[in-house]
Amino acid sequence: MPESPPKSPPAASAAAASVPAGPRLRIAIDGPAASGKGTVARAVADVLGYRYLDTGAMYRALALVARQRGVPLTDEAALADLARSVRMEFRAADGPGPARIFVDGHDLSEAIRTQQVGEDASAIAVYPAVRRALVALQQALAAEGGVVVDGRDIGTVVLPDAELKIYLDATPEERARRRWAELQSRGVDVGLDEVLAEIHRRDRQDSGRATGPLRKADDAITIDTTGRPPDDVLAEILARAAERGARPPTPIAPGSGADAGRPTTGALDASPPDA
Repeated sequence: MPESPPKSPPAASAAAASVPAGPRLRIAIDGPAASGKGTVARAVADVLGYRYLDTGAMYRALALVARQRGVPLTDEAALADLARSVRMEFRAADGPGPARIFVDGHDLSEAIRTQQVGEDASAIAVYPAVRRALVALQQALAAEGGVVVDGRDIGTVVLPDAELKIYLDATPEERARRRWAELQSRGVDVGLDEVLAEIHRRDRQDSGRATGPLRKADDAITIDTTGRPPDDVLAEILARAAERGARPPTPIAPGSGADAGRPTTGALDASPPDA
């Protein structure tokens, strides 16, 4: 079952250069497949002037590169070595849209969004050594704050001390309808029942794996997105962030020398830490 490609966030980026206001929070957003976490996480980062870290894209990129380089997807040690040796970067898109993922200088943003890569990513994500390698990278990237990270074990494993943890959920039927509509819009001929079965399969796999299973952190705020538009969910999360002091970025005058907003300029260096 192909995974839906990233959507543009419902809130637009500020046109002027800006710097985040208030404390630079680490915001963890977890949830099952098709709960809306990717769309909402990108929007939260956009509004607050934070970086967005797409952990799912990292697993997909690693799976794709493994196939390209002949690394068996059944060789846990070799996959973990590969994760530590490649250089991953999240670079801002030339126009509207989410950041693009590069591995060793190659843009894999479109190539990782196929059914085969999605299945491969799910297969390698169960290996503890692979997860440890990528979790260490994700923790290093998020250490300075001012970041929104989404996934399935962010609040419990990757950032257990994040200042704000959100758990997005929705009924399986709602999530299946969203995924089915997305696939239909892309011309993929698949039945709703088949998509619902895939949603149930992913839920069992994500919740049942031994390392980093899908689980709500004890201190996470649960938001049910069933029947709610992205902007509504976005507003609730922004209100929670505001309670912790986060504010939208403050525009800066051209030529002032201040740092521009991170999610729209420069590159997010995701090269792995030394072993």
